[in-house]
Amino acid sequence: MGERALLRKMFDAAVAAAAPDLVVPPHLPAPPRGRTVVVGAGKAAASMARAVDRNWPKDKPLSGLVVTRYGYGVEKLDRIEVVEASHPVPDQAGQQAAERILDMARGLGPDDLFLCLISGGGSSLLSLPAPGISLADKQAVNRALLRSGANIAEMNCVRKHLSAIKAGRLAAAAAPAQVVSLIISDVPGDDPSIIASGPTVPDSSTLAQARDVLRRYNIDVPPAVAALLDDPANETPKPGDPVFSRTFLRMIATPQASLEAAAKVARAAGIAPLILGDAIEGEAREVGRVMSGIARQVFLHDQPIPAPCVLISGGETTVTVRGKGRGGRNVEFLLALAIGLDGLPNVYAIAGDTDGVDGAEEVAGAVVAPDTLPRAAKLGLNARESLADNDGHGFFERLGDQVVTGPTFTNVNDFRAILISGGQGGGPPGVDDAAMDKETA
Repeated sequence: MGERALLRKMFDAAVAAAAPDLVVPPHLPAPPRGRTVVVGAGKAAASMARAVDRNWPKDKPLSGLVVTRYGYGVEKLDRIEVVEASHPVPDQAGQQAAERILDMARGLGPDDLFLCLISGGGSSLLSLPAPGISLADKQAVNRALLRSGANIAEMNCVRKHLSAIKAGRLAAAAAPAQVVSLIISDVPGDDPSIIASGPTVPDSSTLAQARDVLRRYNIDVPPAVAALLDDPANETPKPGDPVFSRTFLRMIATPQASLEAAAKVARAAGIAPLILGDAIEGEAREVGRVMSGIARQVFLHDQPIPAPCVLISGGETTVTVRGKGRGGRNVEFLLALAIGLDGLPNVYAIAGDTDGVDGAEEVAGAVVAPDTLPRAAKLGLNARESLADNDGHGFFERLGDQVVTGPTFTNVNDFRAILISGGQGGGPPGVDDAAMDKETA
């Protein structure tokens, strides 16, 4: 197995570690005396609902509704309805689903269970504008945030304060029922109040912080949004509010667990893994430059770990859109990495979003190799020009180096791995296929 194949196997292992069929069943609560109503939102919502439907006792009542991204639905389930809506910019289908989900929460009693399936993407998919603003208002703010370079916590701080269902409001509506949230994390630090903007979790962010985010990124908002954010009556439910007294959460899949699954694949191949972090943030191109420097240090000086090794990281970088290309944060990272490596021998890399979608493209990410820049030059491609135009997808598509998975039905954020198969003066030792097959069998 070559370097490219090993990197792809690591990426696939990271995705598989967060598969809902694997992680949902062990965390299901006991059936209540009353009804069980299942709701959910996110890119993994449909597959999580399927795992619940398959594993919930057939003699116990179960009903519900989840909303997922277009193309991320599953086969029709027996007891839970699945609808699809737009991501990353919300649409009318998402608003209608949110209205129905909020209605399901109301009227539950103390003997009932409200089971919430939460995953990344839920902020856009569970979109119910706060009173006084329209869906068009939310769409305008969301588009501006996506282009601004704001990180996920900053974006969701604003989104929560423009919503009638996020920031704990869904759990508040379900009181006094027991509320159990099963959460697949897609955010640095696994903060449940940020994942899908925390519909079942109390919110510690404030209206003032939301206004500050918009100021810092020079985002002009519609007058109705400005008025809402200036009104103290629109503050979100805070920690300690008694409406959360019967609310519980279970983090069932995380970026760190997926990085560890990828590290196991590397070890089986005789390659030492070094996990640099599961919560790395910043401008994608800047992170790419930094990572190229670390890879160069390994190649030249066997620090912080000798080759052969693989540097693994996760988290969520950002892109400030200045060009007109087809970009995504993972391919932006890889463009900057390739420029920084400048054809350094024996260094290969993969970066991709574990949901299978990088930016607005149905492409998870791409692969970089020592010959990336020379091959690009032969095709008339200039990596620096592509980076300036935010055109990572256009660049790697021409090279045939895209990573395309289709819908993965889960989401534990970005995965990055840089394989240094040999140091200065040495040739690549290759991958120990026999050892890997034995350990991963």
